[in-house]
Parts: sequence; C-alpha cells; structure tokens
Amino acid sequence: MPLTEAFAFTAANGRPVEGRLERPDGPARGWALFAHCFACGRDSLAAVRISRGLAARGIGVLRFDFAGLGEAPAPEGFCTDVADVTAAARALASAGMAPALLVGHSLGGAAVIAAAGDTPGVRAVATLGAPFDVAHVLETVNAREGMGRAGGRDIRLSETFVREVERHDQAERLARLDAALMVLHAPRDEVVGVDQAGLIFQAARHPKSFVALDGADHLLTDPADADWTAGLIAAWAERYLA
Repeated sequence: MPLTEAFAFTAANGRPVEGRLERPDGPARGWALFAHCFACGRDSLAAVRISRGLAARGIGVLRFDFAGLGEAPAPEGFCTDVADVTAAARALASAGMAPALLVGHSLGGAAVIAAAGDTPGVRAVATLGAPFDVAHVLETVNAREGMGRAGGRDIRLSETFVREVERHDQAERLARLDAALMVLHAPRDEVVGVDQAGLIFQAARHPKSFVALDGADHLLTDPADADWTAGLIAAWAERYLA
C-alpha cells in the first residue's frame, strides 16, 4: 500500500505550502507531481485517487494546493500556479526525488504544460481533461461580475486573474515542449470539451499520445475511471522515468 506523508515547501512568492507525498511501498521507479483542477485542491477525488494509483504502481507523487484555496476560494492567477509547480519540483529535487513526470488535471494540465520548460529533469507530461486555451477556465466556471462557480461552490475572481488568463500562448509552449506528452480526455467531457484536447495534441511535437477516457466524466468521480487512468499513465511513463 502507498504511504502518505506531509511534505512542506515554500512557493516562489514566499508562501508556505503543505503538500502530501504518496510514497510507493518499496523502491520508487520515479517521481511525479500532480497539479489539481481549478479550485479543486490536493484532496480532490482525482488528485488523491490518481496519485495513490501511481504510487501503487511504483511512482511517488507529490500533490499540493495552488494559492488562493480555502473556505472562500480566490485563485491568485495562472502564472502563480505555474510558479507553484516549478517550486514544488525544486523542493522534491532538493529532497532527492526530482520529478521526471508532471501530471495535471483540467487547468492544472495547462499549468504543467507551461511549467515543463522551466522544470529541469522533466521527461514526460500527462494532461487530464485540460484546456488548450487557458482563458477557457472563464467559460467553465461561468464567470461574471468577479465571481464564478466550480465544484459546487462560489469562487472570487479578481480583475487581475481575468486579465492574466487571456495572455498565454500555449501553442508556442507546446511547440517547444522537450518532453513526451500524453493527452487524456473524456469524449463526453461537459466541462472542457474534447476539442480542446485535440488542439493540445495538434500543437505538440512527437513523442505524443492521445487517449480517450471513454465513459469518464471531467472530475473522474468514478473510482474505476481514476484507477484506469493511473494505470494508463504509469504504463506510458515507464520508459521516461529515471
């Protein structure tokens, strides 16, 4: 059984971050980071189940909260999320567990694409239900008048947050991505349409793979779907792990 333990690090802006490290029960085949979906948190169903699923298959995983989460979520911004990914990777590397794999769910998938180029040692990136257009998050949360809604709760959206998500060129980042890419997406995803996954796949260079998570929903709420996804990622990433 995987072993869960606390793992703390300092974000780029000096903010203390408490994460959860899922350790394999035995020698690790490699290490990974998991970036959760927009306003979901490190303890979301997908974050926990997939991280533990990877750990059960020998891949240690760090999952952590992006800035601005809590009782009344107010995300700081996409650039802050990207900086958090690179800070988490540095902290893992300093502890002798440098991540070779980045996994991101929904907007977290966009964040790991953006962070991969500034994260030494990353050889593989996997996205789950991720948008190609970062600003797509404003549609998914039905943003209006500084508020949005996701996961059944209200989210405060600052003007800075809204302006910032509209100025990211993911196509250019994907064209420069020096890592293998796996795009996983549910064909019937009603939050982030599968057309977004197609745009990610088209913009990236080889090696790249596309997997349809047939029957799954956006949040991977069915444990069987999450475990299947973890198995797919673990099998694909094996050749890229140190």
